[in-house]
Amino acid sequence: MYKRYKCLVCGKIYDPAKGDPDENISPGTEFSDLPATWQCPVCRALKEKFFPDE
Repeated sequence: MYKRYKCLVCGKIYDPAKGDPDENISPGTEFSDLPATWQCPVCRALKEKFFPDE
């Protein structure tokens, strides 16, 4: 099971099961495997602004 991450700026959930098709991130890509340059697709916050969605 994948762990989801939430943007603290806008609340967007990154769901590894879905990936980020707009940024060519395939489904099944774990958050830790996202490139360091990846940003929130909604507010463009940096990856460091995401935390596990408990």
